[in-house]
Amino acid sequence: MHDDAMDQARAQEIANRWMMPTEESSYMGGLEKRPILASASGSTVVDTQGKEYLDFQSGQMGAALGHRHPRVMAAVRKATETFVHASNIMLNVPRLELHERLGKLLVPPLQKSLFLVTGSDTIEASVDLARKATGGLDILGLHDGLHGSTSYISRSLSFAWKRQQHASIAPGTSAILTPHCYQCPVASSFPKCEFLCLKASLELADANFTSRPAAVIAEPILSAGGVIVPPPGYFQAVRRACEERGMLLIFDEAQTGLGKTGQMFGFQHEGVVPDIMALSKHFGGGVPISAVCTTAEIAKRAVASGFFATRSHAADPMLCAAGVASIDAIVEEDLAGRAARIELRMKSALAEMAKRYELIGDIRGRGVLLGLELVTDREQKTPANKEAAVVENRCLEAGLILQLRGTGPGRKNVLRFVPPMTTTDAEIDRALSILDDALAVAVGRSPGVGMRGAVPTPAR
Repeated sequence: MHDDAMDQARAQEIANRWMMPTEESSYMGGLEKRPILASASGSTVVDTQGKEYLDFQSGQMGAALGHRHPRVMAAVRKATETFVHASNIMLNVPRLELHERLGKLLVPPLQKSLFLVTGSDTIEASVDLARKATGGLDILGLHDGLHGSTSYISRSLSFAWKRQQHASIAPGTSAILTPHCYQCPVASSFPKCEFLCLKASLELADANFTSRPAAVIAEPILSAGGVIVPPPGYFQAVRRACEERGMLLIFDEAQTGLGKTGQMFGFQHEGVVPDIMALSKHFGGGVPISAVCTTAEIAKRAVASGFFATRSHAADPMLCAAGVASIDAIVEEDLAGRAARIELRMKSALAEMAKRYELIGDIRGRGVLLGLELVTDREQKTPANKEAAVVENRCLEAGLILQLRGTGPGRKNVLRFVPPMTTTDAEIDRALSILDDALAVAVGRSPGVGMRGAVPTPAR
């Protein structure tokens, strides 16, 4: 079904007259020239002209359960008939149910939770929680990390975006080197390096701390920074460094939590449990609700020091009901297990493509958060920005939505795939076929002669 009332010309007119302009170099730059979406279901979105796309970005990573998951939609409909918004100075039933559901999922000693609305909210609250609990100030974050853009603290810790674009930066926020083994920042190699990037970073951090340090914040997988998976043992080394300095460890699990990596939480791959964990994105199954989780002991200390965080809509019954439905779907439908199977299927096919395309430099990620780094030279690992843009555009034309990310200034050469955890094998195979054709075009070959219809079945 077409929506002829909202064509490209009208969209351009509205954007020019009424919309705040987007910064051209950002991932949102030029969005008014892209397809205009009208509806969505499962792993598919449809534009105003009736064209269907496989959404391998899961919306803005908030549709990891698939668009309009039936359980979530039923919970939202019920809430609209009973209780949508509530005062946050009184408890409501969906809020209590969500605390309990989430609490039973948490890995001890994580136990306590509070609810907010956005991912940036959770970063602001997590940092304040750590500062109140420790009495410290300084926060360290990975230099390819991204934790949000709408709060003073979150944008100050989003080193993957140029901090100088902001009018001011929060004090007590500084970067440490990202452990990106494919593009090592200290020109070393793992495991011989013995985490040289961390050792060098901490030596500088110790020299530059302005006060008592409070915490290290990190994503278990650095998504927007280029889908970077730190090497085995890295976060255990970070944990030891935190303990030596009286710092807490915060994991931002916005894009890795609640099943997406093949485990319930991303940190479960690392053998480390954080002191504080932030959840958002698909926590509400597509509606905005987020959470900060911590231990009972840290919560008690922070509250005794005056910690407080809420938002006008932070505990709305409708949002909390969606959160309950989202957790129930993830657990009862074993979506973490499904994410692990999608990873196997996609990585197997991508490895086959890498044999035919020298353009593919690295395949990485976990579960349904996967990255393909494109390079013009596998030895020098020169970013293939131009070719990556060709692949992205060809995929979009053929009905596959993905996003380009990078691992530093001047790099936009990582194809990021975030299919919903409910994506079928047939949809995975169709997306891989589209990608194969796009890679062929990017290297000057004719499309359609590669893996079409022949996705290898991964070994069990």
